[in-house]
Amino acid sequence: MKIEKIHHVAYRCVDAKATVEFYKTVMNMDLLGAIAEDRVPSTKAPDPYMHIFLDAGNGNILAFFELPNSPPMGRDPNTPEWTQHIAFQVKDLAELEEAKARAEAAGLDVVGVTDHTIFKSIYFRDPSGHRLEIAAWTATPEQIDRMKSVAHEMVEEWSRTKRPPRHTAWMHEKEFADAH
Repeated sequence: MKIEKIHHVAYRCVDAKATVEFYKTVMNMDLLGAIAEDRVPSTKAPDPYMHIFLDAGNGNILAFFELPNSPPMGRDPNTPEWTQHIAFQVKDLAELEEAKARAEAAGLDVVGVTDHTIFKSIYFRDPSGHRLEIAAWTATPEQIDRMKSVAHEMVEEWSRTKRPPRHTAWMHEKEFADAH
């Protein structure tokens, strides 16, 4: 078996209509379709839902479920809020700045532009609290090769020590220097 691509990624949302409106207004994503049932097709469990599918570009689909009969949405209290996020790629830094302006115009609290050396990004939250990242590549082929060449070694070192290996510390040197 060889995976061709991710078919869709699905998350829970608080309100399907508000989610569709947010992703159209802020992210310029069109609604591709919606599915609603009183039972879950895979498990046959009685659990009404609205399942929406949004066009994330280039055949990528972002999906959400509204589950009105389930307990309120929560998040893993043992995972820092910055960890789990959905990252979207834009063409260039001009589009990143446009995305930032669009999010701020919608009244969102935007973090960044953050410089990761190989890309720059901004962060904000959707109406359900999901952290979103918009990123634009800035990497040279040499930087990508440099990162890739140490990736396995870094994972092995992390596995043994549970301490951040410093092989790619160069990526955030400017970002951390600017923080002082």
